[in-house]
Amino acid sequence: AIAALLGAEEFGFATAPLVASGCVMMRACHLNTCPVGIATQNPELRKKFNGKPEHVVNFMYFVAEELREIMASLGFRTLNEMVGQVQKLNRQKLNKHSKTLGLDLSPILFQSNLLNKHERYCTEQQDHNLETAIDFKIIEQAHMALFRKEKTELNFKIKNTDRAVGAILSNEISKHHGSHGLPEDTLQLNFNGSAGQSFAAFATHGITLKVDGSTNDYLAKGLCGAKVIIKVPTSADIIPHKNIITGNVTLYGATSGKAFINGIAGERFAVRNSGASAVVEGIGDHGCEYMTGGVVVILGSVGRNFAAGMSGGMAFVYDPDQKFAGQCAADDLNLSAVEINQVELLKQLIQTHWNHTQSSIAQQVLSDWSNEILNFVQVVPEEYRQALLRIETDKQLKEVG
Repeated sequence: AIAALLGAEEFGFATAPLVASGCVMMRACHLNTCPVGIATQNPELRKKFNGKPEHVVNFMYFVAEELREIMASLGFRTLNEMVGQVQKLNRQKLNKHSKTLGLDLSPILFQSNLLNKHERYCTEQQDHNLETAIDFKIIEQAHMALFRKEKTELNFKIKNTDRAVGAILSNEISKHHGSHGLPEDTLQLNFNGSAGQSFAAFATHGITLKVDGSTNDYLAKGLCGAKVIIKVPTSADIIPHKNIITGNVTLYGATSGKAFINGIAGERFAVRNSGASAVVEGIGDHGCEYMTGGVVVILGSVGRNFAAGMSGGMAFVYDPDQKFAGQCAADDLNLSAVEINQVELLKQLIQTHWNHTQSSIAQQVLSDWSNEILNFVQVVPEEYRQALLRIETDKQLKEVG
């Protein structure tokens, strides 16, 4: 009610519905030990979850009922009528606390006499400028790839106001070909410049998106099968593995696909990744947080709080200085030399990274592979390792049987 009187037209309820579902606010979500089975992949703990949709529905009914009482007391019939009616708010003088000295809230509570009651709610529609999106140009030029599955290569300039490039295109592909998308590398898209937020968001199978330049936050979020290549331009004189080339929260919630990043990424790399493979040349804090699947190769430094809440998937960290162990967040992670059955996977990913980016650090590692493989640390959550062992044991038993 207060938010509406101040001018809010939409409302988020955040943690309250989670509590209605059974959350007891232990604040241990990253430890995989949630006692009520909400923030955990542990099957035994998940059995304890007793939440039902009806619990959230009931909570919202209570919210609505209390709001109706407040609306009735103020003389409003609908919530929309309340929007911006700041004269209905009670005010009191601020106390003499040092933090309130000089605080003036009058601009927030200002009410123009020029507005009538019908001009306070939803006075204008937001213009997203979707008609100018690069995706429509791609769709127009990629007809043979989209509808006949013929290999096509297109080139575009890109700038940081071009956001979520690939999302509309992927929707078009999904409408015609479903979740399987197109065959690999059917549509090769080459961009030159600095891409805006959410480049390659939700990009689907069959698209290869390559940027000669840099990208912003949320690169390849929700990646759904596409291949993403971010490469330092040939004309640049920077050292890729010592410079940041993409922003924060890369590969957030990715489910499949591949990413090869010729430089350092920001914080929260591959958070909630559940199936994508990636090679990057360094990351910031909170890497692989809550990761449940996929493979991440880091050919450089790693920030603090690495793998907090990681319950699945695998990471390989290049650690010639042996400083990595102190950056990990959880005690239930297995840090070891690369297992024999994973060596080929690691080498193949690094080789592919070099093929796409001509990375100097990848070349260095590959040129002295027998020695450099000893500088890698393999990171596997204990529960995930146990699950892999059970799968292997079952497979062997079936072969014997």
